[in-house]
Amino acid sequence: MKATTKFLLTAALATGLVATGCAPSTSTAAGGASGGSSEAARTVNVGIVYSKTGPLAAYGEAYYEGLQAGIKYATGGTGKVGNATLNLTYQDDAGDPDKAVSIAKDLIGKDYKILAGTVASGVALKLADQAAQNKVLYIAGPAATDALQGINKYTFRSGRQSLQDVATAGTFVDSLQGKKVTVFAQNNAFGQGNVAAVKAVLGAKGATVDQILVPEDATEFTPFARQIIDAKPALTFVAWAGATSGAMWQSLTQQGVFDAAPVVTGLGDLSTFSAYGAASGKISFLNHYFKGAGGNNAVEQEMIKNVEAAGKKVDLFTPDGFVAGQMIVQAVKSGTAVDDMVKGLEGYSFDGPKGKETIRASDHVLLQPMYQAKLVQKDGTWTPELVKTVPADQVAPAEKKS
Repeated sequence: MKATTKFLLTAALATGLVATGCAPSTSTAAGGASGGSSEAARTVNVGIVYSKTGPLAAYGEAYYEGLQAGIKYATGGTGKVGNATLNLTYQDDAGDPDKAVSIAKDLIGKDYKILAGTVASGVALKLADQAAQNKVLYIAGPAATDALQGINKYTFRSGRQSLQDVATAGTFVDSLQGKKVTVFAQNNAFGQGNVAAVKAVLGAKGATVDQILVPEDATEFTPFARQIIDAKPALTFVAWAGATSGAMWQSLTQQGVFDAAPVVTGLGDLSTFSAYGAASGKISFLNHYFKGAGGNNAVEQEMIKNVEAAGKKVDLFTPDGFVAGQMIVQAVKSGTAVDDMVKGLEGYSFDGPKGKETIRASDHVLLQPMYQAKLVQKDGTWTPELVKTVPADQVAPAEKKS
């Protein structure tokens, strides 16, 4: 199922290997050759809980394809970490937190010590709870909620978080002192997380932040678009995901929101590149990833090659799956006990498809570069073009102790 989905964030405006990193995709790649022959053969069960169906299925598909490529790369194509064979079990949560919890409980009951996946923020928070209660390793995927940061010792993430999106947005402006920023978002964990992030990041720069939160089931957006006009912001920050994105952007365009105040938003997946209509050239985009954004480093090239060999295209959240594969392999290399896996991931620095990435030990933030981008017309098609790579340290969330 290819859902028409969108990842949209607005704010004035959602990896060089160190000693423990993964080597190129050969028989001696990280994980593939780790461990000695004296190690007893074993099978490591890994539960992947993600949105194969549901409103964010397209994100789930990108994560899945990236994970296949990441596991292949990190194990040198063997599917093994030393003498340990990885057995990945895939379960569809359909974006439903209750369903995800039931799946997680079933997997944990079958002695699965590693869970990964998760596209929806609401699902991720529930699974983080399960990880803490049952002392299993959990690596969230594209879910961007900042509430995962430092939530417990067992929870990590393979993607970015809202604070990194918002911090990237802040790099577009010189000064927000005394200016009003309006956050336009869905009234869910993802949207609320972005409101909190904008207040924390842009509010710290002197901006006054308010919000317009739209019910998730809304299909008519004209009244909400008018609220943006009435608020008279200096900047509008949009945080949106799901199948209603097209109708939302159409309404904002029709109501003149782009003429009333600057709009900066996150560049979403491939399906969104033509969604902005006449406003496309007016928007400054913050970005998590698009094909080539990583400068075509060696790891990104491997990811692209493997995904395209499977007949797919790399997309916004493909790196989240790829990095999850690298993290799973690193965890398994670190030991059989979950506490050893946790220690092996804390401080782990590696080359990912976006460049150098590091897991901050104190709160498990995945430090990574972000991007400024624009859409340009090429052969009649809107295509992303890199404006600037924003270094990881410039968008690093404030440290939070768990």
